Amino acid sequence: MEFEKKQKDNDALAHILEMSLLYDFYGALLKEHKRRIFEDYILNDYSLGEIAQEQGMSRQGVHDIVKRCSRELEHYEESLHLIEKFQKTKETVNEIHAVAMRVRETKDLEEIEKIEALSSQILEVL
Repeated sequence: MEFEKKQKDNDALAHILEMSLLYDFYGALLKEHKRRIFEDYILNDYSLGEIAQEQGMSRQGVHDIVKRCSRELEHYEESLHLIEKFQKTKETVNEIHAVAMRVRETKDLEEIEKIEALSSQILEVL
């Protein structure tokens, strides 16, 4: 029973992190009213009841807006893949950094060629 609770907590945290990342990339595309509600719920950790009271609407209405926003943000990522591209670029930059550190120590020309190839991959994505 304790394991299931921890797993549920981890799943909830992973969902919040995913929604936060989606919001960072695509939140500006949401309408102002929906953006404020989504921010309060996901980023500011307000309860549905708190937001409902502040916005003068029902708790269910707030829940529906948060769900719609989540679907919208997920749709943007499915269409544009900006987060996916960002994560791939970040991985490549980390690899470049590791290779550069090895080059600093060994001055290996093959490693320099690898840096050139990795940086070319990044430029192609951008």
